[in-house]
Amino acid sequence: MDAVRVALLREVLAGTEWLGATRRFAGVLRGSVVAHGGGLLLVGTPAYEPWHLAAHLVDEAAWSGTPELAPTLVRHHARPSDPPHLAVGPGRIEAARRGETLLVVAPEEPAALLERVHSARRTGATVLALGPGGGELAAMAHDMLAVPDAAELDLDTVQHLVSAAAGENAGPPRARRGFRDRLARLAEALTAPPPAPW
Repeated sequence: MDAVRVALLREVLAGTEWLGATRRFAGVLRGSVVAHGGGLLLVGTPAYEPWHLAAHLVDEAAWSGTPELAPTLVRHHARPSDPPHLAVGPGRIEAARRGETLLVVAPEEPAALLERVHSARRTGATVLALGPGGGELAAMAHDMLAVPDAAELDLDTVQHLVSAAAGENAGPPRARRGFRDRLARLAEALTAPPPAPW
């Protein structure tokens, strides 16, 4: 889903609880990774890997000047022969430490995943979750955005809203954006029409 479709979706959802809920959750996510300097782990279930969310967060990290938003995708079926960015297995969840954030996207709650998430939380990682809510994952998570099965939106759509909101500007511009801002202003000045003669 591109930025135009997300904008249209936001227009359709204006006046519903979803815009505020996804922005709030995205703010918690962004605040967690920025405050701790990165270390975002993203994991799904053996049957559901959040590839799309990983890709969108990488894009939002680049566009917003917030590299901490770029996640490490943890895969349940990772093999050593996979490319490095796809070879991170579930043992990485248990190795999570204080200062790292674990974002769990789980339409269901397999016991093995819950054990690993519990281990990460016990060692100090911040646990955030997207899922149906009401289960053990909700009890373990520091924050959760519940997407019940009967909700107006599905889990995939909510992930698009969260990733877009995570990349939005929050607070004053950061120092590392200075060059990009100057470059954008220069491009606007060079492409602006000439001033009208008096």
